[in-house]
Amino acid sequence: MYANAQAETMSRDQIKILQLERLKQTVEWAYEKSAFYNQLFRRRKIKPDSIRALEDINRLPLLNLSTLHRTDALDILTLPLSSVLRFSHIIETTGEITKLYTKGDVGRNVELMTRCLVAADVNNASIVGVQGEMSDSRMLDVLYALETLNATVVPLGTDYRQWLRLMELATIDTLISTPQLVMQLIIQLQTLGKNIIDYPISKIICLNTNTIQNPLQQHIMERTLSKVYNLFAPPELGCAGVIYQCDEHSGHHLQEDCYLAELVKFDSEEPVTEDEHMGELVLTTLTAQAMPLIRYRTGQAVRRMSGQCSCGRTFIRLATPYTIKNS
Repeated sequence: MYANAQAETMSRDQIKILQLERLKQTVEWAYEKSAFYNQLFRRRKIKPDSIRALEDINRLPLLNLSTLHRTDALDILTLPLSSVLRFSHIIETTGEITKLYTKGDVGRNVELMTRCLVAADVNNASIVGVQGEMSDSRMLDVLYALETLNATVVPLGTDYRQWLRLMELATIDTLISTPQLVMQLIIQLQTLGKNIIDYPISKIICLNTNTIQNPLQQHIMERTLSKVYNLFAPPELGCAGVIYQCDEHSGHHLQEDCYLAELVKFDSEEPVTEDEHMGELVLTTLTAQAMPLIRYRTGQAVRRMSGQCSCGRTFIRLATPYTIKNS
């Protein structure tokens, strides 16, 4: 099942044509509208017409997290505040990130999240518990995507007493959460002499903010006896559906119509072009309106998997050094 078959199954040639078109638009938009990118590109003597092929992205400077932390969000912003629909300030262990979104950004993020949910077989018969703080824009996207699918949504919040009460009231079969909150739920149930396997949860969708591959995944699978799906949801990208897993659990799909992926050698700008060779994942947003990110070093070690996933999706698949295949 696909949420958007036209996008998720387009040919590789179509994907590359679309990516080049959107990359040109993104670079031109950032150059003209963002003070941060205008200054950055001018220092490097880069103009939008420098991008004529996807490979030309190598002419653009790489961006890392420390630079984002030092840069005011309003300097990256490409629009006046009157055009901003949503403001989100996220505090993570790596630091604080402010993200602003247009109506188009929000709609697109909900679309991407809907694809992720359908890939995990969430549907209108699902009863989904959502753990997390709803002041986080990524959690709102999850909520709206679930409602788009007509799934029954149970917002659990972050208070364990609320979790335990709602777990008794609602027959939750799917849990969407961070790995840390899932473990807290398991522990809180255990302190009451209860076991999470006695509840009807059959799948857990983990929002991983710092890693693509959830380091607690094996433990969560063993403790819950549930299928676990990874979503890569770094706060600096401001979207919970950047990279996701389908029901085949063969690597992680990247939403290539909205993100362009590169691999570079760690501590270097040298590209890694061969499939099945490990490198650091670099992402460029292709559709972000308010706050585009161009050539952002994610710090994630991945390799491009060769061949097409048996699910039929044509987006590239990425594997981490610790990719786990659910049984």
